[in-house]
Amino acid sequence: MRLFIKNIKKLVNVREEIPSAPLRGNEMLSLPCMDGAWLLTEDDRIVRFGRMQDTAGEALEAMEIAADEVIDAEGRMVFPSYCDSHTHLVYAGSREMEFMDKLRGLSYQEIARRGGGILNSVELLHNTSEDELLRQTLVRAWEIISQGTGAVEIKSGYGLTVEDEMKMLRVARRVEEETPLKVRTTFLGAHAVPARYKGNRAGYVDEIVRDMIPAVAAEGLADYVDIFVEEGFFSVEDACRIFETAAKYGMVPKVHANQMSFSGGVQVGVRYGAVSVDHLEFTGPEEFNALQDSGTIATLLPGATFFLDMDYPKAKDMLGYDLPLAIASNYNPGSCPSGDMKFMMALAMIKMRLTPETVLNAATVNGAFAMGVAADYGCIAPGKKASLFITKMIPSYEFVPYSFTSQLIDTIILNGKKY
Repeated sequence: MRLFIKNIKKLVNVREEIPSAPLRGNEMLSLPCMDGAWLLTEDDRIVRFGRMQDTAGEALEAMEIAADEVIDAEGRMVFPSYCDSHTHLVYAGSREMEFMDKLRGLSYQEIARRGGGILNSVELLHNTSEDELLRQTLVRAWEIISQGTGAVEIKSGYGLTVEDEMKMLRVARRVEEETPLKVRTTFLGAHAVPARYKGNRAGYVDEIVRDMIPAVAAEGLADYVDIFVEEGFFSVEDACRIFETAAKYGMVPKVHANQMSFSGGVQVGVRYGAVSVDHLEFTGPEEFNALQDSGTIATLLPGATFFLDMDYPKAKDMLGYDLPLAIASNYNPGSCPSGDMKFMMALAMIKMRLTPETVLNAATVNGAFAMGVAADYGCIAPGKKASLFITKMIPSYEFVPYSFTSQLIDTIILNGKKY
């Protein structure tokens, strides 16, 4: 299957060579583009691209004749698909009543102490069959596809038993089988302490390292392991135990770090070589220095910060420390019931004063690195997966995050196929 796209107004985030490392600091200010372009794909890969005016008419005609399908972009733009490196896409039901509790003045922690929050989702998921859980998740999966996402990380963490955590991870794997999304999975058994271990967090961590991690690994269900390091949830010491056990099974760490306090989550993530530390509302020079000398990506989740009405991470300070930043949605029922990456980029610009170039790099190139798929996704380059979207007629790439509630996508192309 050959696809030829011609008369492209602008190819966005187009690179002759695939980046070998995430973009850092000032590198994120540059967004290479090509005006007046064409692009050729074959099967599921990008083959080559060029400028219409620089390519001989005979060559353009030959590519068009040889193609199985030709798209005349007629002045529209082509972007690489978004890479959403932090979601909780697999869940049952919804938690809009807790949204009302927040409006009445209850904090996230207070709702959790009353048995709401994560534990609410745990009960709903336990009472939902695997097939029904998949049905609900596929609705959200196709939703984010329609919004431009082509690769997504999906966490467990609403099971908190061996059986239910594995049910979640199986559903995540099935999402990749039943949609064109690239899916990476993360075991997040340490998301909250279940009710059966109330007052005995250490006992639950024992179960995670003794039973859950080996069971998940035996079925090859998780690429990563994560933990919510925060007061009232899990400690740095818990993270050490979990990461040391997970390393024996080849699971790379990620961390829910510093969302509500200076928790030590950043430092423990760096110590164990985490691919990313995520949230980061409470960070300063100590955390920045730790990240500066590491290969760990700082992943910002502005949708959750917005929904919980918190102060935003010091993103510009992070860039000043030459850190690599990614932006992800944190799509989940409790703190960010949205997977719209365009909205996440708009929030990062409005609330953290990041540039359009920075947020587009953070949502594509660095998002791909933060979920281990950068060889295939994240930018438009020869050999990359042909996972793209064609916009409607828009004046500039800056218009995408600027017009944050408008549907701007005309055509989705994932793995070389139109959707």
